[in-house]
Amino acid sequence: MAVKRDVVIVGSGHNALVAACYLARDGLDVEVVETDRVLGGAVSTVERWPGYAVDRGSSAHIMVRHTGIVEDLRLEECGLTYLDMDPWAFAPVGTGDEQQAITFHVDLDDTYDSIAAVCGHADAAAYLRFVGEWGARNEAVFAAFQDVPTPGRLGRHLWGAGKGTEVGGLEMSRQFLQPGDQLLDELFDDERLKTALSWLGSQSGPPMHEVATADLVGWNALMHTMPPGRAVGGSGALTAALAERLRRMGGVVRLGDGAAAITTDAHGVTGVLTESEEHLESRAVLAGCHVLTTLELLGDDKLLQRAKAVRVGNGIGMVVRLGTTGLPHYPGVSSAASYSPHSAMQLIATSRNHLRAAHGAFVAGRTPAEPPVLLMSFSAMDPTIAPPGRHNITLWAQWHPYQLATGEHWKDIREREADRIIAQVDKVAPGFSDTIEHRWVQTPLDLEEELGLRRGNVMHVEMGLDEMFAYRPLPELAGYRTPVRGLYLTGASTHPGGGVFGASGRTAARVMIAGRRRWR
Repeated sequence: MAVKRDVVIVGSGHNALVAACYLARDGLDVEVVETDRVLGGAVSTVERWPGYAVDRGSSAHIMVRHTGIVEDLRLEECGLTYLDMDPWAFAPVGTGDEQQAITFHVDLDDTYDSIAAVCGHADAAAYLRFVGEWGARNEAVFAAFQDVPTPGRLGRHLWGAGKGTEVGGLEMSRQFLQPGDQLLDELFDDERLKTALSWLGSQSGPPMHEVATADLVGWNALMHTMPPGRAVGGSGALTAALAERLRRMGGVVRLGDGAAAITTDAHGVTGVLTESEEHLESRAVLAGCHVLTTLELLGDDKLLQRAKAVRVGNGIGMVVRLGTTGLPHYPGVSSAASYSPHSAMQLIATSRNHLRAAHGAFVAGRTPAEPPVLLMSFSAMDPTIAPPGRHNITLWAQWHPYQLATGEHWKDIREREADRIIAQVDKVAPGFSDTIEHRWVQTPLDLEEELGLRRGNVMHVEMGLDEMFAYRPLPELAGYRTPVRGLYLTGASTHPGGGVFGASGRTAARVMIAGRRRWR
């Protein structure tokens, strides 16, 4: 006997679970089906080694803290606690006794002092102006990110991005369309500050020398309003809290029995056939998995042919997870400092030429000889994720191609590439490698095999201008709807893109609720 639901949701990523909660709160009978036996997709945490709670994907949660979703769904009642990352970014510059550090605190005065000490007062003052201007602009961008990306709605949100400034509309559009590095060259003089901000901007994937990446730099201005957060217990604490909220509202999460097919008839979707061959009948299906996975489950040849236009890319980077006996020691941080760099995203890149060289190798299908690294050491904030006296470290590095042009295979070179990443940390934190007891390497191939991230792209689809807003993932699939009646999309493949955000899930739920009569 088939099970009947109002909505079946494919995948248990954070956007899918956010949508499930909002749909259930509106009184709908919701079931989430997941192939993996671990909840949460790329927002999940597992025990890799005894006593270590290690993230499988994301670690720092940035955008979701600005959405109000955590408060609206009262996730703190379901076990979610965030620790503020303050400082939220730390960039060691130089090595040995000559090392200095640029530190980005939530407090702007503290950030000013740090920049002034390394780069001078002119650049520090320019940074304050940058935060004021681009912070205000990104409040408008953020509103657009939390709505359906129709031209009218995007226009209403973005029209006010330049309010309160003397910048005209044409100049404003030029600034948004310029490369991030060009913006940095216009604003600042010191290459060390430009490098830190360029590496921060590159975390979405595109390098800052590409067109229309300026706002990936500008986005960081919002971190002085609400810092990134670390979920106590690991990144997966967010999806665990969402699943618990869903359970309390009567929803169901099914692990280890995902979708084998999205079923249809002449009128639209009829439900989901699970891998155990159980049919969950429903006139509405919300797919939170990769858009290409969704279309394969649907089996629509026309849509699959059209999906060749979706730009998945060739991966972005790779991860090394470590269990260590200590934290990285940066000579540029005084033992008397009033802050710890270990709460921050630690930006290990020597120059923008370092970033460009790594990306150049990536474009040629080679791995970077000296990969830039983003280090996170959250066990310094949250001792629950490592045994006593030990630390849990994540090293994210870019750029690493999924498909190699060298004839090599990732399974053969994974340890070599991990060694290269660790060596970059040793240059600015001497002796760090001596503290390593455990390591777990996630190449682009591993990210695909474990988390379903096509070609190792953690953003699902490229984050270039041609794949954003009403183009994401394709114009006819934007707006969370599809041409198939009753089939909706959410997740990183949809507007506003990747990262721990949740806005796609909430907006998709709103679209479904508004169109309920159509699919029922």
